[in-house]
Amino acid sequence: MSDTETYLLAESLIEELRQRGQTICFCESLTAGLASARLADVPGASVVLRGGLVTYATELKATLAGVDQEVLDSHGPVSPVTAREMARGARRVCGADWAVAITGVAGPDAQGGRPVGEVWIGLSGPHRTASSSAATLVDATRSRFALAEGASEPVRVVAGDRARIRESAVLAALKGALIGIREQKPALDR
Repeated sequence: MSDTETYLLAESLIEELRQRGQTICFCESLTAGLASARLADVPGASVVLRGGLVTYATELKATLAGVDQEVLDSHGPVSPVTAREMARGARRVCGADWAVAITGVAGPDAQGGRPVGEVWIGLSGPHRTASSSAATLVDATRSRFALAEGASEPVRVVAGDRARIRESAVLAALKGALIGIREQKPALDR
């Protein structure tokens, strides 16, 4: 991923939110604040960026983001359900219109039966909360297939070494947020 691509995406996200008069925050696990930092690299980010939570340790997903322990016990720290709950919690804690969550496995080893490169992006907004696989949000050249522990069929994951997986996760998060925000019609009363 090029720094230019990430910067342009961050710029577009800031402009979209600015035009809507809305704010955003992040809840980051494997990226440890990298997505927030990439958005803050763009002049004018302070108009829309509320802040974020770094929930690198699993227990912080519960204590800081408010993810129910039952969700973590049932689905683990790397799952679409956990990503959605992280986004909901960050949105509430940070008082933002939108929240983006990133959780996944950057490697070098699998975690809890999840393969290296499995990354989930959560997005919570005024009217809905959803999650997507980061591998579906990045260019196909940035992904690969991997077999999860106990699975009979491979799944698409983000490809690369630890640094590349983290950078691709940021790209996926910014792109997913922009798509999700644009899908919501702007409020007519603003």
